[in-house]
Amino acid sequence: MYKPENLNALPPITDRKLVEVCYTPGQYHLYQEDFEIVVVIDVLRATSAITTALHRGVDRIIPVASVEEALEYKQKGFIVGAERDGRVVEGFDFGNSPYAYMDEQMKGKTVVLTTTNGTKAIQMAAKDKIVVIGCLNNLDIICSWLAEQHKHTLILASGWKDKVNLEDTICGGAIADILIESRKFQCVEDSTVAAKFMYRSAREHLWSFLRASSHRRRLIKLNIQRDVKYCLTANTVPCIPILENGALVKLQYEPKQWLTAEAIEQS
Repeated sequence: MYKPENLNALPPITDRKLVEVCYTPGQYHLYQEDFEIVVVIDVLRATSAITTALHRGVDRIIPVASVEEALEYKQKGFIVGAERDGRVVEGFDFGNSPYAYMDEQMKGKTVVLTTTNGTKAIQMAAKDKIVVIGCLNNLDIICSWLAEQHKHTLILASGWKDKVNLEDTICGGAIADILIESRKFQCVEDSTVAAKFMYRSAREHLWSFLRASSHRRRLIKLNIQRDVKYCLTANTVPCIPILENGALVKLQYEPKQWLTAEAIEQS
């Protein structure tokens, strides 16, 4: 359970760090100057797959924005996944299904990945920020780590082709809400307020709420309901991917104090 050890030790409002939610990569330029950490989210399915892969033993993942870059890596002998519009790109063996990365043969390997939305957002944020990967699967552990870092934090939703999507907005709202309720963070943007209250409306019935998601409907048409259910289930993967030298690796981290929505409510 999360409880501040000493309420008097909490930072005053003037010392609280910012946490904001940016709905799409197309809006990133409006936020990028003010933040030290960027949390990239693509719940369906890139960041869920990346988090799962590193937790299951993949050594590192190199995110690339284009299929052309991915193909260059493949020609050099790398293991490469490529997805566009929810489908595996022709000529590649797998895309961004989390289940593809549970294969024992992936352990210890370097994987290159390109996706429709998520890897582009990662590349966009990678220039001069600390970049970590968030999703519903790692919600509690990413919130705990962010609270300990206590830095200005931007949650960058990958969206769908620069349009807002429901699942990333709700996940971003969840992270923001938990951090704000810890009283170590604050927000000033309406985008964050809206995402926070969307999460609060959805959290008791997340699966039912997200049935209306446009991207969920796209994926269901591709007959990958199992992936959708996996990605929309919170706190199944205690792993934080972090970008180091152009590759995502598993952050070695054990929370000093777990920060969770349930603990915040009880504190």
